[in-house]
Amino acid sequence: MRPETAPANAPTVEDAIAVLKANDLGTYTVPTHGLYPFQWNWDSCLTALGQAHFDEARAWTEIETLFTHQWEDGMVPHIVFHKHDDGYFPGPDVWQTNRPVPTSGITQPPVAGFAVRRLFERASDKALAEQRARALLPKIAAWHDWFFRARDPEGTGLVAILHPWESGRDNSIDWDAALDRVPIDGVIPFRRRDTEHANPDHRPTQAQYERYIGLVQHFRGLGWDSARLHDASPFKVVDPGFNAILLRSCADLAALAEALGETKLATDARARAEAGIAALEMLWSEPSGQYLCLDRVTRELVESLSVGGLLAAFAPIPPHRAARLATRIEEVAATAQYLVPSHDPTDPRYDGRRYWRGPAWLIVNYMVADGLRAAGQPAIAERIEADSLALIAAGFAEYYDPITGEPCGGGKFTWTAAIAVEILTMSEKRS
Repeated sequence: MRPETAPANAPTVEDAIAVLKANDLGTYTVPTHGLYPFQWNWDSCLTALGQAHFDEARAWTEIETLFTHQWEDGMVPHIVFHKHDDGYFPGPDVWQTNRPVPTSGITQPPVAGFAVRRLFERASDKALAEQRARALLPKIAAWHDWFFRARDPEGTGLVAILHPWESGRDNSIDWDAALDRVPIDGVIPFRRRDTEHANPDHRPTQAQYERYIGLVQHFRGLGWDSARLHDASPFKVVDPGFNAILLRSCADLAALAEALGETKLATDARARAEAGIAALEMLWSEPSGQYLCLDRVTRELVESLSVGGLLAAFAPIPPHRAARLATRIEEVAATAQYLVPSHDPTDPRYDGRRYWRGPAWLIVNYMVADGLRAAGQPAIAERIEADSLALIAAGFAEYYDPITGEPCGGGKFTWTAAIAVEILTMSEKRS
């Protein structure tokens, strides 16, 4: 049975902070040494939430370093290769984006708007927070503008991801059918490095990696031209979780801009959030009791009950939708010891140890709980947070088997530790 209270040897805030400091390279933090030796986009923004509890200035620097490498068109890449490390594949020689500091050519969930607002509103040093937030404001707005320009050319209010890596949920069952369309003829021979650092049974398969690299090569052949990539991509999926993060960030950016006196920016961001929330209705599945992905190539919903459809709770969705998602998570809880599995355990495709095909992730737990609490569903939010704290009793792993609680993937993981700091600290303040 799932423990109702954290064990006596449960990691403390101090233990989590020690992980953050060990992975800190001065102006950016690596997710974990070895497996992920560079700066990742949404990792950094979520890491800053934990850093802010013990070093506010360092938290601002984490996000500022990321945005220093924003592209001229507004895109913020998913990896910044600050220094050479051949222990990771694919490196800069595969991406060939020709940046002054090498980066990847795709993006990741745009959680920065949310993170910056949270840092700003909680800041003890208000002058510092205003200065740093004001400088980031137009950069985040430019990133949002890029999304709706480059990834929503039909003006639907929702954006598509063009590579599974952009979702942050790399090998989710959500992508299986769309990924099968990606041709692999001509894919360069490559040597994966991830399976040298983590159990291969916990990682995406070789067949999936071939298609991941096939997409990278395809986009590279188009010169990483964002104006061309959407229509030319064989993989185009509208992910409710990804869009929820974007829409929450738009809403938070609006609130932040208003607080800083940037009225027009606030009005534009709020209108975009409201339009997107209305558009999310096209992804709702009443039989499933949650949101589903939409394949923009086939124009059909993807029958896959993943955490992406539950992560929609992070956005300011209507209360009746949030209530139904809370019920759906309670249904999932009947088949999992620890919330929230990244895929429904009753699905025959579920795999509780393989990355995003079943494992529970603290960062997703945090966002789902945050959204549900704001929507008036505190009981399920508290259950999710309690399960999160129970999971870290096994250490700050990358992710966990939601049935056994087994730690999986990388160890001493930055964003797991950051979210642990956040949950532990905020739970204490609420009590």
